[in-house]
Amino acid sequence: MGKNKLRKFADNLRFPNVFENFDVTSPELLGENAEPVDLVGRWSAAHFGNEHPLTLELACGRGEYSLALAERFPGRNFIGVDIKGARIWKGASRALEAGLQNVAFLRTRIEMIDRFFAPGEIAEIWVTFPDPFPRKSKANRRLTGPRFLDTYRRILAPGGLVHLKTDDPGLYEFTLETLAAEAKGELLYHNSDIYAAPLPFAELATRTYYEQMHLAEGKTIKYVRFTIH
Repeated sequence: MGKNKLRKFADNLRFPNVFENFDVTSPELLGENAEPVDLVGRWSAAHFGNEHPLTLELACGRGEYSLALAERFPGRNFIGVDIKGARIWKGASRALEAGLQNVAFLRTRIEMIDRFFAPGEIAEIWVTFPDPFPRKSKANRRLTGPRFLDTYRRILAPGGLVHLKTDDPGLYEFTLETLAAEAKGELLYHNSDIYAAPLPFAELATRTYYEQMHLAEGKTIKYVRFTIH
């Protein structure tokens, strides 16, 4: 491992806006200066110092979407979730430089997120350009599959929204098929080419680094909005 990565991992441990879990067998969370913290059910009050709605961005990468939404919606709180420490460092550093107080980052496996949030604590979930895992043998790793929908159901507030933004037609169709078969899921909106007409929702205006690459390659950007009862 390079010195640059080691420095970033060390920075993450001292950043006030980064929380990390290193043990998949334990829900222990480490906050600023690697101090153990328990924020289940009180993220907004204990960390953000308010009672604003809480939104998660899963597989957030460098946190571009979380940062953009935090700037656009100062009356909401955002947490970017990813397992890659160097990516988390990038988003957290930008948030600190910009003075954004309503965005934080959680480094953990997405399969574990229901250990760190209370039932009904999350208002919205964004899944932005996740790995589509096109092989059938890895379908259970797709972030809009039944396994993950059950996890989201446990932490979403009643009527809470889930958003998928992807360039992958296979993941887009898989998501629609999953929702059609999911008795407790409700499809609210879907679009196979969001930029073919004026954007239906202001939140879609942010274009991440990878999205720009996909568009340059001639790919269309797809969007699905749904809720889980």
